[in-house]
Amino acid sequence: MACSATSTALLSLTPRASISPNSSLFSQTLSIPSSFNALRNSSSITHHVPRSFSSISSVPKRRSFVVRAGELPLVGNQAPDFEEEAVFDQEFTKVKLSEYIGKKYVILFFYPLDFTFVCPTEITAFSDRYEEFRKLNTEVLGVSVDSVFSHLAWIQTDRKSGGLGDLNYPLISDVTKSISKSYNVLIPDQGIALRGLFIIDKEGVIQHSTINNLAIGRSVDETLRTLQALQYVQENPDEVCPAGWKPGERSMKPDPKLSKEYFAAI
Repeated sequence: MACSATSTALLSLTPRASISPNSSLFSQTLSIPSSFNALRNSSSITHHVPRSFSSISSVPKRRSFVVRAGELPLVGNQAPDFEEEAVFDQEFTKVKLSEYIGKKYVILFFYPLDFTFVCPTEITAFSDRYEEFRKLNTEVLGVSVDSVFSHLAWIQTDRKSGGLGDLNYPLISDVTKSISKSYNVLIPDQGIALRGLFIIDKEGVIQHSTINNLAIGRSVDETLRTLQALQYVQENPDEVCPAGWKPGERSMKPDPKLSKEYFAAI
């Protein structure tokens, strides 16, 4: 199949990131408050351009660090909105991200191309576990640069033949590549997206992101665990979740003295 051959050629390449010597990187100062509430409220993070590196020391009450980057980090900021065509229940529909604000959490994940190899294992794994996300008041959305016609054909292909079968969530068409660009996962010289995954809370703020290279699939278990940890700290703003935390396990107080209770118990 021509589509499969093209996909194989694209996925065999390794994406390269380059910075033009003429491009200008700007400096940002991200001021970090003493509490961890900034993780749950992006409005508490301020961005400004410092006059010099030495000016950082003139702010005694707040710890800060300088980030030299061409773009703001997505985590902690409002998720870029979009409205695009999608396939759900073998029908064409429209999906608008902002319609979930105030209602649901969103797992938004990107994959390179339809009719490829690692992609169907991820897409079907999320579909098979969809009920677990639904119980956590969370919607799952898949995105690639393919057309809705390609999505539909892949859904109508049996899993044993490398297809998807029916899915429990929409597959969005990003043929203009505008969504992939806005989430910084597009490989420009290949025109496809890296395996980016974003957890967006009910306020529309990106609270977690992970990006894998083309050959590496993602874990539904880890996505669920991270989502549960996010929901826990938002419901318990005076607590944080240590490494590998799962529901029912001990959390931690972000305080020099109170945190010792956690360390003493492990």
